[in-house]
Amino acid sequence: MSKCIIIPAFNEYENINILLKEIYKNDFKDLIIIIIDDSDESFEKYIQKQEDSIIYLFRGKKLGRGSAVLYGIKYALNTFKNIDLFIEMDADMSHNPNELKRNLVCFNEKNLDLLISSRYKKESKIINWPFKRKILSFLSNRLSKLVLNIPITDYTNGYRMYSNQAAKFVVKNCGKIGDGYIVLSEILIQLYYNKYKIDEIETIFANRVRGTSNVTISEIFLSLIGLFKIWRIKLKLNRF
Repeated sequence: MSKCIIIPAFNEYENINILLKEIYKNDFKDLIIIIIDDSDESFEKYIQKQEDSIIYLFRGKKLGRGSAVLYGIKYALNTFKNIDLFIEMDADMSHNPNELKRNLVCFNEKNLDLLISSRYKKESKIINWPFKRKILSFLSNRLSKLVLNIPITDYTNGYRMYSNQAAKFVVKNCGKIGDGYIVLSEILIQLYYNKYKIDEIETIFANRVRGTSNVTISEIFLSLIGLFKIWRIKLKLNRF
């Protein structure tokens, strides 16, 4: 199975090599890693390329996390014809690379189109998150569940696996609501109501120890507006 890991990044030169080193410990065959860098200045020179399979795409300004993920998936689909699995994960080490193999087994055994690493399953843990961030994430997920009514626990974590078919569908149909974190919910609503198979798995989510969070108040506000735009899409999709 050919795999592609999409890593959206913004000023993550302190974390990127640590993440890549941990990813390679999984010893995956046929692995491509695509880093989409939205920093003001390129950090490509900091990357210690252990493999030729690392592709670095520099966009030069902050265009949104969701936009970066869709950009990376689209690039991979247009460049490589044999990718079976797409993995989305953050560059700040909050998404544990040691869970990749276990997640892959779950994805394949259940024949899924989307697997979400959920911070809110009973077995999951959130480590060293500030209290305000915990409350904000909890309320965001509760609001998303109330509005979108999809039977999952975590709408906003970007540690995910996609099938080839789901990736193609996402690139074609998503990115119309916004370009930030709201894309995560947009992808979810489109895949769920178009009958793609979705499930969750527990995860250990650790707050970053290097660098600063890229989430801003304006992005949160835009996500709330985007959520109600997605609700309107849900109403249309739910008619069929």
